[in-house]
Amino acid sequence: MADQLVRKHDGRFHWEGVDVLAYKQEASAPFRDVTRQVLFDDPTLATQLRYFEVAPGGWTTLERHEHVHNVMVIRGRGRCLVGERAHELAQNDLVTVPPMTWHQFHAAPDEPLGFLCLVSRERDRPQLPSEDEASSLAKPLGG
Repeated sequence: MADQLVRKHDGRFHWEGVDVLAYKQEASAPFRDVTRQVLFDDPTLATQLRYFEVAPGGWTTLERHEHVHNVMVIRGRGRCLVGERAHELAQNDLVTVPPMTWHQFHAAPDEPLGFLCLVSRERDRPQLPSEDEASSLAKPLGG
């Protein structure tokens, strides 16, 4: 147990003893080139801290759910959609995604976007938009 009190960062946004996982199951929702790492998941805490990395030109799923997201960008730059507004993102920016708010993260075309995400340990399943909603929401991101 003592050897897991400190997990060293390798300089490439990976940490000792932390698996790099698929973002979601393939074909479960539209996304491109995203991985996740669960950094802290202690059953005695009500939250989970995760690291997501979106490869250059990639994006997360456009979705909404009941639980709140708190995000801190720690690598690269990109854009996010929160509600009906798009925002430019850079290192150290903070993003709060309120409950039942459409959201999506896009990496810049020339560099990855990496962010820490603090969420409730117990979460509801994401909802995907209808085709009409997706088309309308993609406009602020230039889609």
